[in-house]
Amino acid sequence: MLKSLFSSSIRADVLALLLNSPDEQFYIREIAKLLRKNPSGVKRELDNLEKMGVVISEKVANLKYFRADKDSPLYSELKNLIAKSLGLPGAIKAVLRASGAKAAFIYGPYAEGEDVDTVNLFVIGASLALTKGLKDIEKKFGQRVESIVIEEAEYRLKRKKKDANLKRLLSGKKITLIGRL
Repeated sequence: MLKSLFSSSIRADVLALLLNSPDEQFYIREIAKLLRKNPSGVKRELDNLEKMGVVISEKVANLKYFRADKDSPLYSELKNLIAKSLGLPGAIKAVLRASGAKAAFIYGPYAEGEDVDTVNLFVIGASLALTKGLKDIEKKFGQRVESIVIEEAEYRLKRKKKDANLKRLLSGKKITLIGRL
């Protein structure tokens, strides 16, 4: 079962997205766009995961939505396994993708390799789903995640005006999670 469970990178990415956003449902093209993967590959993996009883689907109009099956006996174990294999940055990245963030990076002492209790996160253009996902990550990893979330238009304006705080953030050491700055 484990061999068939992790036989592709697309499957691992799909699992990470769905398990880190268990209360949300996504349609195939949405998942493909978030993960930057081929929709046909994503569909194949979703169908395989559904056959294994890890995800469930629901047809609404002409779209088929998928979400993690919280009642699956494998749910909590898989969620923990994905979290451990991804580490803190990977878990944050999965939540960021689900929230629709355009770009994000970790900055500050954590990015410099220090062992700290608080992780500083800068996010451009995310939805409200980000807050809940980050709370789950804080519980799971035992570290606080302090985030600065700004809209894309506000980011461009600050960059154009050469905002001193933004310049300081961008010039420091950082771990880029998604997007380009």
